[in-house]
Amino acid sequence: MDAFGGRLAAQITGRTMLTLSGDLGAGKTTLARGILRGLGHRGSVKSPTYTVIEPYDLPIGRIYHFDLYRLDDPEELEFLGFRDYLNDGFLCMLEWPEKGAGYLDSVDLTVVIDVRRRGRKLALAAYSDAGAVILQGLSSGVAGEAPKSDV
Repeated sequence: MDAFGGRLAAQITGRTMLTLSGDLGAGKTTLARGILRGLGHRGSVKSPTYTVIEPYDLPIGRIYHFDLYRLDDPEELEFLGFRDYLNDGFLCMLEWPEKGAGYLDSVDLTVVIDVRRRGRKLALAAYSDAGAVILQGLSSGVAGEAPKSDV
């Protein structure tokens, strides 16, 4: 998940909203950590399960890592100033996006992580031109090889 996060980070060139879905323990935070490291973050990366939001200031811009698991109602995002974060952030990564239903209308790319007996299977989908560019970059892979879906 760390390695794939680095590959994904290399494709992010502009303001992006990315959602990370999967069961508990699937690797969402590990993937977010790989993305952050791929964008140049060198410190620790903790899960924002209890804080809901962890900001990171990087040379590329401000990154926000959200974990919506503990939200009881999507409207809580309004009280958190969610739209302000979206406008301020270069990259917004959201774990448990289903908890924010109705407030996530500008998602660029979704990543769904499915735990398999031997690894993980990732399903990615683009919902904007920016998301499509990221997927195209990933599909070009190294030396023209398509990336494998199992990590």
